[in-house]
Amino acid sequence: MKTIYIKIEKFFEKITYLITTILGSSITFFLAFVMVVFWFFNRQYSNHDINEVIRDLIHGVTFLSLFVIQKEFSRFSGSLHLKVNELVASTETASNSVINVESKTEIEIHELQKEYAELAEKIEDTKEK
Repeated sequence: MKTIYIKIEKFFEKITYLITTILGSSITFFLAFVMVVFWFFNRQYSNHDINEVIRDLIHGVTFLSLFVIQKEFSRFSGSLHLKVNELVASTETASNSVINVESKTEIEIHELQKEYAELAEKIEDTKEK
């Protein structure tokens, strides 16, 4: 049962990575923008009141905002990973297990968190003595 869960978890991580990569691309934003413009201009607004038109505009802007936010998050996340990797690599006593940690599975990340929590407790214990 645990192996099935691990396989499902790995599959889900691959899918989420693929989706965030697609949503964060400039091509996807351009296609979404074209789709919203096409949708907006092919509606017949003569029989709609102003509230419905404003609601439709808000929906279109919200839809496009998803792609802009994902693009910015991907860029920020990538630059943050590079900075952390550079700091870890420049420290001689650092553990290389955290370099490129973003490519590890969620289970591996939780295991690393446990290891570092235990290490922090050991350091606190030695400081108290």
